Amino acid sequence: MRKLWLLLILFPLYLFGADKVEVYASHLDNNAGIVKASGDVVVLYKDYYISATDAIYDRENGNLELFGNVRATQGSNYQLLGDYARLNISDKERVFKPFYMLEQKSQLWMSADEGNIKDKYYDVTTGMISGCNPNKPLWKIKFSSSNYDGESKWMNLWNARLYIYDIPIFYMPYFGYSLDTTRRSGLLIPAFGISSDEGFYYEQPIYIALTNWWDLELKPQVRTLRGSGSYETFRFADSKTSGGSFTTGYFKENSKYVTLNSLAHDTHYGFNFQYTNDDFLNRWFGFDLDGQSGIYADISHMNDVDYINLSTADTINNATSNQVLSQVNMFYNTDRNYFGTYFKYYQNLALESNAKTVQKLPTLQYHNYLSTFLDDHLMYDIDFTSTNLYRELGTNALQSTLNVPVSVQTSIFDEYINLSYESVLYGEHITFGGTVDPTAVQTSNGYPDGVLLRQYNIFDVKTNMTKAYEDFTHTMTFGLEYVKPGSEAAYGFYKTEKTDCALYPTADVCKFYTVSDVVENVGLDFSQYLFDTNGSQFLYHKLSQQISYASGKGELGDVENELDYDISKTINYYNDTFYNYTQHQISKTINSLSYTDSGVKVKLSYLYKDSFIEPTSSTPRFTRYLTSSLTYKYNDHYSYFGNYNYDVQAALKKSSEIGFLYSKRCWDFGLRYVENVRPILSSNTASKIEDRYIFFTVTLKPIGGADMNYRIPKSIKGE
Repeated sequence: MRKLWLLLILFPLYLFGADKVEVYASHLDNNAGIVKASGDVVVLYKDYYISATDAIYDRENGNLELFGNVRATQGSNYQLLGDYARLNISDKERVFKPFYMLEQKSQLWMSADEGNIKDKYYDVTTGMISGCNPNKPLWKIKFSSSNYDGESKWMNLWNARLYIYDIPIFYMPYFGYSLDTTRRSGLLIPAFGISSDEGFYYEQPIYIALTNWWDLELKPQVRTLRGSGSYETFRFADSKTSGGSFTTGYFKENSKYVTLNSLAHDTHYGFNFQYTNDDFLNRWFGFDLDGQSGIYADISHMNDVDYINLSTADTINNATSNQVLSQVNMFYNTDRNYFGTYFKYYQNLALESNAKTVQKLPTLQYHNYLSTFLDDHLMYDIDFTSTNLYRELGTNALQSTLNVPVSVQTSIFDEYINLSYESVLYGEHITFGGTVDPTAVQTSNGYPDGVLLRQYNIFDVKTNMTKAYEDFTHTMTFGLEYVKPGSEAAYGFYKTEKTDCALYPTADVCKFYTVSDVVENVGLDFSQYLFDTNGSQFLYHKLSQQISYASGKGELGDVENELDYDISKTINYYNDTFYNYTQHQISKTINSLSYTDSGVKVKLSYLYKDSFIEPTSSTPRFTRYLTSSLTYKYNDHYSYFGNYNYDVQAALKKSSEIGFLYSKRCWDFGLRYVENVRPILSSNTASKIEDRYIFFTVTLKPIGGADMNYRIPKSIKGE
């Protein structure tokens, strides 16, 4: 049969403007205002492309009805299917029975009895959603009613029931989620857990984003046998070149838990402020400076280390330490000069008070970059620093240093050998204040002021050679550095305390004696590199040796041998070893072996260090530490992982983890077992806790998921 394709404008343009409907069909029949179309019916309406077997249009009420295998595509994001559809052109309303919608990007689909669409708003009754195969979805959420905002991409479900296959798992009277990545307020993925000593753990993050330049995350939590609290993080971007965050938290312990575990505090609180600005001088003060300015702030304070431990259920990801550093760095940099100001504050969580801890508030620095004179034969740069060493109780100091290296360089033998000589002019000055120490040689300010003046010389010889072969390129570098003390004059503090600080470096006064003697020495180093034909390095080797002449005769320092070798495309070996000639032993060695191939990643590392000192309870002679990790991706669905970290010297396992992740297009399921040793403050004494967890992770793609954990009874170890 010969097909006739007709174009029909259903409403005059002067009545409906841009709401034009185009209908294409094999057959068209018009009778008393009723237009019937059949055979390959295609309807174009706004951004809809609709196909059906038959269609009927009623001119009087403006209804366009479509029958049989109705398929509708809206833009490039949504596909709608049904056996029946009705479009009311005048009311801009569309009805689909039954209703099936597929969001192309996320592959999330919805199936329901009926869907009513008006503009960009969807009302749906009695249906289900899933991101899995529609024929037999692994998970699905059934609901009694739903609506969807096509503009904000937000879906609401009422009386939602989660099913795994056909087994009901969870009921939610309301559930809402987003179909895109736009920042918006709402509930984030919760975390669940259970522990025999802390009880049931529940954390429900709440995300608030009312503007595009800030957001707020609230993380209230409850541990039924331990206590409750909340952590809040405020993030902001105050300009294109700056932004930061402020985090604070508070946790209140149950009195029974405090008594049972002998905790030092029944409340844990603190804060952290981070901020960066890459152009603060111009933006804050209205300057028009050509150089670069910047500020970096990382300020923390807490009453004990449990403030960190309680911030999450997964303590293995927390970097816990008994010392917390807060710092603020500011600088201004040009091609010629650098100005810096640095504030550092140390908080020792193992102490009741930090009044005796020396702080650096602030350090001022000026640096003049390399300059030349005498026809570029001589080069020099200038570096000046001044540090205020402050503490509430005890001696304070103002320490300033000036360092001016002056050098000359040349080359010989057609630039095969490079020669340089550097004369270093160094000066240091210190003044004291604060509490007078009655045991020291005193002035009115405590210790006597001090001045140190020093000049020393550095001679350097280097050569660099490269040769290309058929399969690789070889580069070698030889270097010799000779340091020769010159003249030195010490007055006051630097003269009176030099001997004592050499014998008793841990004494309080020696916190301020930070200079080291310049010793006549020779440094030898050799390094070589091998590159393949693609220019990728597959071998690096360095050998270095220091020879000291402090006693008038040559004494060998530790020799260092460093190797980084890609044995093959899948195996890498790294070693850095120091050998002590006096002790005839290795003083330090780091070994690391890694393998990567066919979804397998294995890494083993071992650290050994011998300080050659008499061991004490706080400073052991030996350090032996083993780390290992393994990941294996069996296929696109299964991956396995594990790690093990062990303090060999203390015979103490620091942490371990083993688990797997099963991943499919529509869902992930993960299981892992974790053991971790972390510090706590118990009755003002530093102790350790061994945590043991079982973590479950379930993610229903693309709507999200939850983390759940079971905490096995812990054990406490004293320091």
